[in-house]
Amino acid sequence: MIMEIKKLTHSDVLHILPDRDVNAHKGNFGRILLFCGSRGYTGAAALAAMGALRCGAGLVYLGVPESIYAIEAVKLTEPIVFPLPEEDGMMSELAMDKIGQILPNMDVVLIGPGLGQSAGTFAVLKTVLEKFSGPVVIDADGINLLAGHIDLLRGRTAPTILTPHEGEFTRITGQVCKDRIADAKAFAADNQVILLLKGHRTVITDGTICYINHTGNPGMAVGGSGDVLAGMITALLGQGVSPLQAAACGAWLHGAAGDICEKEIGQYGMLPTDMLKVLPRLLK
Repeated sequence: MIMEIKKLTHSDVLHILPDRDVNAHKGNFGRILLFCGSRGYTGAAALAAMGALRCGAGLVYLGVPESIYAIEAVKLTEPIVFPLPEEDGMMSELAMDKIGQILPNMDVVLIGPGLGQSAGTFAVLKTVLEKFSGPVVIDADGINLLAGHIDLLRGRTAPTILTPHEGEFTRITGQVCKDRIADAKAFAADNQVILLLKGHRTVITDGTICYINHTGNPGMAVGGSGDVLAGMITALLGQGVSPLQAAACGAWLHGAAGDICEKEIGQYGMLPTDMLKVLPRLLK
C-alpha cells in the first residue's frame, strides 16, 4: 500500500484547531491528566504542564511523587498539582488507588516526562493503558518503560500516541532506525498507535497517513523541549482534535515556536521556556 504523505502549513493548523464557543467554560477545553516528574526531574513535569496550558487546555492536573510536590506547587500556579505515594523519589505501586479514582474524570492522559523507571512507574503506565478509556500520550520514560512490554499497546481500543526520539525508538523496537518513514509506518501499523518520531523532519504517522514536519531548528535540541511538545499534543487531544492531527499540529506549532525564537534570540541559549512564551502568537 502506498502511504499518503502530507505537509502542514500555518493555515492548515489554524483550520484544524476547533473554534471556541462564546458560552464555553474551562471544562469544554479538556481535562488533562499528567503523570510526570521524579526526584531531580521537576522541570520535565512543569514544562509538560505549561505546554498543555499554552496550547489551550482548560484544566491541567499534574500528579507527581510526594517528595517533589512542594517544588512543583511553587513552580506552577495554573495547573492543579497533587502528590502521589512514592519510593526512592518515583511514583510507587501504592499510587494505584488514587490514580484509579481520578482516571474516569479525565479526557486525556500524558505519562512519561521525567517519570523515571521503576516497578512503581511501570505499574502507573500499565494501569493507565489498561484502565483508561480515553486517548493516552506516552513520552520519554513512559516509552522506555514499554521496552519488552509492547503488548500493552495492542490491547487498547482508545488512541495511543508515542513520541520517541530515535534512541527511544531503538530501545522499544530492538533495532536501529534505518528508514525513518518506513520504520515509523511499520511500527504504527503493527502496534495500532500513532507514532511521532522526533528529529530533523519529524515523522508523524498512523501507519496509513504520514505527516512530515518542516518547522524547527537545532536550537531546540535542549533538555525539556520534548516535554513541552508532549504537553501540547495532549492539550490538542483534550480539545477534540483527532489524534493524528493533534500530533501533527503539535509538531508544527512546537517547531514554529522554535523558529520564532531563532529569529529573535538565535539558536544558542534558546530555552523551552522561550518557546512557551511565543507559542500563543501562533494560535491566533
